Amino acid sequence: MNKSLLYKVKRLIFGMGLIASAFSIAEMPNSSAPADASVYFVQPLHGQIFKSQGPLSIDVVFGLSGMQVSPAGMAVANSGHHHLLINVENLPDLDKPLPATDSVRHFGKGQTSTKVTLPVGKHRLQLVLGNHVHIPHSPPVMSEVIEIEVQD
Repeated sequence: MNKSLLYKVKRLIFGMGLIASAFSIAEMPNSSAPADASVYFVQPLHGQIFKSQGPLSIDVVFGLSGMQVSPAGMAVANSGHHHLLINVENLPDLDKPLPATDSVRHFGKGQTSTKVTLPVGKHRLQLVLGNHVHIPHSPPVMSEVIEIEVQD
């Protein structure tokens, strides 16, 4: 292979790498959050005990201060949407989109409340605000962990 052709191939490969890097960065933008932003539970309250015969549907209401709620997919400054973490011991990677699982629930339509069905036992709940592509803000806007209990 002549040097000119080899040089062109190397430039093409290097350029494709830059395009791939730019594409992945564009797919995972980080959004800043005001220092005074906070997310919290309006209900339930930390330490609250619910009496039930088996699994119980509990109303969960999200609060947000210093930012606005906006649906996923809409890049709006100083806004985001809620994610509810249920019984999550170790936070997921906060530099990547939050996974959608039974333990990490997304509210990408801009919902500010939900009902969760929990079995008898103790449960940990935490809120994390995500940007338009489900990535937590910088700095992350997260609630304190609250613990609730469902008893027979």
